[in-house]
Amino acid sequence: MENAPLFSVKVTVNGQLFEREVEPRLLLSDFLRHELALTGTHVGCEHGVCGACTVLLNGEAVRSCLIFAVQAHGQEIVTVEGLTPDGGREALHPLQEAFREAHGLQCGFCTPGILMTLIPFLQEHPQPSEGEIREALSGNLCRCTGYHNIVKAVQLAAETLRHG
Repeated sequence: MENAPLFSVKVTVNGQLFEREVEPRLLLSDFLRHELALTGTHVGCEHGVCGACTVLLNGEAVRSCLIFAVQAHGQEIVTVEGLTPDGGREALHPLQEAFREAHGLQCGFCTPGILMTLIPFLQEHPQPSEGEIREALSGNLCRCTGYHNIVKAVQLAAETLRHG
């Protein structure tokens, strides 16, 4: 059996340009994790249901397990590692800080996908109601928290983001 042809992919990830030769069947989630070593993008169901692999593609929250890396060619991607300029070593993004403050995570497996889902949500809904937050979270599965503290964390982050 012949090897699959390789395609050149150029993407900007967390502000840095990357170019790799990849098989056309390589998923964006696998590209991020295995080619770029950005393991904050978690892979759960590989069917787009759990939300663990959510990243921002040109500012929109997308499931990276449903997109081929070649489809992201020329696009801008932000992963959870890109929420802060230094990867969170000096300071956390206000949403990350709110999750820490409100105990919005337990095992943390779902957290990166939830954070990446909420970034554009909070930009569009600066004063979200509890119902709006729960609806925004409906595509992200968390088996540990029961979502109560996640909702509290989002409310806290929204307040922080509004008031600087």
